[in-house]
Amino acid sequence: MTSVLEDPTLERHFKGHRDTVTSLDFNPNMKQLASGSMDSCLMVWNFKPQMRAYRFVGHKDAVMSVVFSPSGHLVASASRDKTVRLWIPSVKGESTVFKAHTATVRSVDFSPDGQALLTASDDKSIKVWTVHRQKFQFSLNQHMNWVRCARFSPDGRMIVSGSDDKTVKLWDKNTKECVHTFFEHGGFVNSVAFHPSGTCIAAAGTDSTVKVWDIRTNRLLQHYQVHTAAVNGLSFHSSGNYLITASNDSTLKILDLLEGRLFYTLHGHQGPATTVAFSRAGDFFASGGSDEQVMVWKTNFDQVDYSEVLKSHKARTEQPQPPPHIHDIPPRSPHTVRQVPRPAVPQLDARSEPRNLEVPSPEVVDVGPALFSNPQTAAGQNSTVPHSLADFSLTSADVAMRDPVHAPPAPSVGATQPLEKQTIPPQLANTLEHIVGQLDVITQTVSILEQRLSMTENKLREALDNQQKITLQVRPTD
Repeated sequence: MTSVLEDPTLERHFKGHRDTVTSLDFNPNMKQLASGSMDSCLMVWNFKPQMRAYRFVGHKDAVMSVVFSPSGHLVASASRDKTVRLWIPSVKGESTVFKAHTATVRSVDFSPDGQALLTASDDKSIKVWTVHRQKFQFSLNQHMNWVRCARFSPDGRMIVSGSDDKTVKLWDKNTKECVHTFFEHGGFVNSVAFHPSGTCIAAAGTDSTVKVWDIRTNRLLQHYQVHTAAVNGLSFHSSGNYLITASNDSTLKILDLLEGRLFYTLHGHQGPATTVAFSRAGDFFASGGSDEQVMVWKTNFDQVDYSEVLKSHKARTEQPQPPPHIHDIPPRSPHTVRQVPRPAVPQLDARSEPRNLEVPSPEVVDVGPALFSNPQTAAGQNSTVPHSLADFSLTSADVAMRDPVHAPPAPSVGATQPLEKQTIPPQLANTLEHIVGQLDVITQTVSILEQRLSMTENKLREALDNQQKITLQVRPTD
C-alpha cells in the first residue's frame, strides 16, 4: 500500500479547438481522448507523442457532447445542428449521421452493452436508439424544459436525466416510466451521473451545488456548496470514493464522498471550466474550458487503499494517546485526544507551474467530407483502427463522397439516410420539419392528457368509494 498521498499532476495539455470545449471522454483503451467544442468540431487526441491529433469536420453547428462506445471502436457526437454522428476514431474519419431531435441535442450516451444510444435535447425529450442502423426505439417526454443531460445506469436498466425545469428524473428503461423525480435543485441541472455501484446518482447545476441521492430510498445523501458559480460537469471515480466537478468559477473540485468533504481544488483553466471526465480506470482525468484548452491530469491520490486508510484511522483514534503517524496526511482527520485542527484543502495551481516542454502540442489533421473530394487522398491513408463502417452496419455518406466506385450499397429498409445524400426540395423539407415538430407537440399533449385522465379516474374512484361508504353508513339507520 502506498503510504503517502500524492497530489494530482497536470500531465498533458492540448491546443487545437477554436472555441469553448464542451465535452470530453477517454477511449477505454486509454490511447485516445475525444473532445467536442462550440467550434463544431470533434477532436480525437492520441496519447502517443508522435501521433497527430484528428479534427473531425462534419457537424454544422456546435458539438455539445461526445462519448466513446464501450469497445472504443466508435465515438458518438451530439450537436446543436439537431443531429447525432457516429465516427470511427481513425484518420479516415468515416461517420454516419442521423437527425435525432427537432432542437439542439445536448447529450449522447452509449448503453453499457454498446447496443443502444441515449440522446437528450432542447425539444424536452429523451430518446433511445439502436446503434445498429440507428433505429428509433422510444421517447421519454415528462420534462417541461430543455433536457441538458441523460445517462444510462451501469447495468443499463435505468436512465437518469437533468433538465432546465430544475428536476432530476429517474426512468425505468424497460417500462419506459419515470419512477421518481428529485426537486431539490434550485437552478437548471447541467450534468447528471450514476455512481459506479448503480445505487446513487449525482447532479450539478446553475445553483452552484452538487447533490448526491440514494436511488434505493430516494433520499438526498450529500449536498455540496463548494463552488462560487454554476457547476457545468461532474464525473465519478471508478472506485466510487471520489467525485470531480467543473465550474464557471474556473476551478475543478475533487470531493471525498466517504468523508463527505472537499478534497482538492485545482486551478488550470483561464475562465470557466466547462467539462471534466475521469478515465475508465480512474488513473487519469481530463478537463476542458472556455479557454479552448484540453488538460489531462494524473490522479495519483487514488493509489492509496482507502479502506485500509480508514481502518488505520479508526484503530488509532481508539487509542488513549495516539502517536503522530504519516497516515495523518490522508484523509486529514484530527486525533480525538490532541484535537489537531484540520488543514486547509490543498490548492493546486497548474497555471503557475512550468509546462512539460518535452511533449509538444501534436500536429492536427483535419478530417471530414470536404477533404475527400479526390478519392486518391484517402487511398494512401491507413486506418489505425482495423474497423470500417460496414462492421457496424452504418451508412456513410462520407465514404460515398470520397470514392464512388467503392460506395456502399443503398441502405436496406429501416436504415437511417445520411443527411448529405438527401435530395428533398427545400420547401418539402421545411414542410416535413414542421410536421415532425407538430407531431412532437401532439405526442407531448397526448402524454399530458393521459396524466390528467389518470388523475380524473383516481378522483372518480375516490368519489365512488366515498359514496359507497356513506351508503353503508346510512343503510343501518334505515
